[in-house]
This record gives sequence, structure tokens and C-alpha cells, in this order.
Amino acid sequence: MNQQLIYGIHPVQEALNSDSVIDRVYVEKGKSGLDEIRQRCQELDIPLMVVPSFKMDRLTKKLHQGVVAVVSPVEFVELHEIITRTFENGEIPLVLVLDGVTDVRNFGAIARTAECAGVHALVIPQRNAAPINEDAIKTSSGALMRMPICREKSLRHAMEELQNFGVRIVAVTEKGPVSIYETDLKGPLALIVGAEDVGISDELLRMADDLSAIPMSGKTASLNVSVACGVALYEGIRQRSKE
Repeated sequence: MNQQLIYGIHPVQEALNSDSVIDRVYVEKGKSGLDEIRQRCQELDIPLMVVPSFKMDRLTKKLHQGVVAVVSPVEFVELHEIITRTFENGEIPLVLVLDGVTDVRNFGAIARTAECAGVHALVIPQRNAAPINEDAIKTSSGALMRMPICREKSLRHAMEELQNFGVRIVAVTEKGPVSIYETDLKGPLALIVGAEDVGISDELLRMADDLSAIPMSGKTASLNVSVACGVALYEGIRQRSKE
């Protein structure tokens, strides 16, 4: 699957004013005449990446005029719609929230595990998230094309929305005072994980209902984030299967 690109000032402007789902926009550093595109990206809260000319030329060899838009290969869904539908179907929501996971292959591997585990929705931020591109989809074995993905302007607001639905939020973090195996993961649940280098933001940690750690016996400081997701998700499934 090839990444769909829109290049050139007028085509990108038209795409931003249409129903196209734009994942991000690249603009060439120092390029003039792109103010309208910059403003529209800000209005729509679409990530705008300012890159040098050689990066633009790597994206496409076509006449791009200093701007390239990347069309998302998936349709994003509203979080409240997923949770409402899950309850209406008589199911217990299981949601996975990714805070700052920007590595494409980790993202794809997480999506693959989440889809296999029956996660109802994958929640990502609009900014500071891995792009949903060919590498991510390939690493996910196509799972990214099959499961609901909610792209949120604010993860804080997303967590508030989940809690208003009665969904407990458990942060998987080395800062957790108890083991994930000692944490109650039954009932409506959202697991949140962070990037390996910085972890979950302090703001989201304060909002979480519980902080849980994965026990570590070796000398390595942490697990790969996709592996940590797998451990936490399947512990949740184990507990929920006994309900």
C-alpha cells in the first residue's frame, strides 16, 4: 500500500477545505506563500511539519511547490460513539490510550496486539503520535485498517470523557506503586501507556484512577512499549474472562 500524497499549493488548499482526512502537512523551511495553508492547518489542528528542501524531495519528486499533504489511510471515529455502541451491544469497553508513542513500528505492533486482544478503540493524540503510514500498517499486519482509531485533540479531554462514561483508567508505568497483576482490571477499562523515553505525561498520570507497574527482574530499565501493552492487555483479558 502506497502512502497517498497531495502536493502543490492549490491541491493542498482544496484538500484542507474538503472532507479529506489529512494526517499531516509538510512545508518546506523558508518557503513563502504558504500562510493560508499554515492558518488552515492551525484551524483544523492538523500537524504541520516544517522540513528542509531535501526532505520534501524525498517525499515526492513531483513539483510540490514547498507543500505536501499526507492523506490518512483510515477514517477516524469519535470516542463517545465507540463507547456508547460498545455498551449498547452489551459489551464491556476495553480501550488503549497511547501518549507520545511516535515510533511507527512500535505503533503498528501495538495495534496488532490490541486488535488481537479485542480492544474496542485505540486512542491517539493529533500531535506527537506516530503517522499511520505504510510501515505502520505493515507492522500491524493490517490491524490498523480493521480497528477503530480515535484521534483526539486533547488526551486529557479524552480521559475525562472516558471517566464520565464510567471507564476506569489505569496507567501502565514504572511509577506505579502496585503490580499490574494486583490491579483490578475488570469492568469498563482504559489502559494508557507512554513513550519509552519519557513515559506518560504527569498531567495524565494525575488523572488516572490507578498507576500500575509491570514487575521487572532483570537489569534492563524497561520493556519495549509494544511488549508492555501486550502484558497489560492480556492480564486484563485474563481477569475479565473470570467475570
